[in-house]
Amino acid sequence: MKDQELKMALKKGYSRVARSGSSCCQSDCCGSAKPQQISRKIGYTDEQMEAVPEGSNLGLGCGNPVAMAGLKEGETVLDLGSGAGFDCFLASLAVGEKGKVIGVDMTGEMLERAAANARKGGYSNVEFRRGEIEVLPVEDGSVDAVISNCVINLVPDKDKAFREAFRALKPGGRLTVSDIVLRRSLPDFVKQSIQAHVGCLAGAVSKERYLQAIKSAGFEDVSVIEESDFPLDCMANDPSGQAILGSLKGSPAEMEKVQGSISSLKVRGRKPGSH
Repeated sequence: MKDQELKMALKKGYSRVARSGSSCCQSDCCGSAKPQQISRKIGYTDEQMEAVPEGSNLGLGCGNPVAMAGLKEGETVLDLGSGAGFDCFLASLAVGEKGKVIGVDMTGEMLERAAANARKGGYSNVEFRRGEIEVLPVEDGSVDAVISNCVINLVPDKDKAFREAFRALKPGGRLTVSDIVLRRSLPDFVKQSIQAHVGCLAGAVSKERYLQAIKSAGFEDVSVIEESDFPLDCMANDPSGQAILGSLKGSPAEMEKVQGSISSLKVRGRKPGSH
C-alpha cells in the first residue's frame, strides 16, 4: 500500500471513530469493551478518566504517556496524534495555567471533537492544530516535552516523525511515547489489510527498528520504561482488535500468530543540551 493510500485509509477510519465516539463500524464488532475499561487496562486511573471532559476518552492508545513524562508546571507539551484530546487534557492539568499543550492530528473530525471538548472543559491552555507527524506545525525548539500514544506506529516514515519531534523540542527536552511494536513479523493477511493498518498493527515495526529510529533522530538516554504483551482485546475501541479478528480471513493458527506478535512499548529519550 502506498503512503498516500494508507493516510487516506487512516483519515477515513479515524473520522468514523470521531463521529461515532467509538471505533466500531458495526454495533457488535467491539463486544462490550468500553473506553474506561480499555484505558484502565493500559494504565489510566479512574481519577484521570473522571478529570477530563466526557467524550475525550475514546478508548484508544496502548499506554499512559502523561504518567511517564514527568511534566512540570509552566511547561509546553506537544501531543503527536492527539485524537479527541484525552492526553492533552491530562497534560494540561499537569502543566497548569502557566503551561501550554499543543495537540496535532491530521483528521478534521478528530480536531473538531477535541476543540469541542476543550470548550466544554474550559481548557484555555490547550490548542489543537491540523498537521501530519512527519511535518509538524510547530516552531523549532519550542516545546519542553513531546508525548504520543499509539500513533507513530501508523506513520509510514517513522524516522522522519522522530526527527520532527527532535526539531520541535528545546535543548534538554524529553520524548515519552507509548506504542505498538512487533516481536515477530505479522502474517501476510494482516499486512495486506487496510483495516489492520488503521488499527495500528500492519504499520508496526520491530522493537529494535523503533528504538533505532529514535536514536538516529538524535535523542540521547533512550530507554525502555516498560514492555508488555498487548492483547488484541485492548485494542477493541481502535479500528483493530476484535474488529480485525471478526473481519480478516485468517486461519486459527494465523490468528494465534497475530495475538503473540504484539508488544506495548513505553519509551523515553532526551534531546541533548539544557534549557
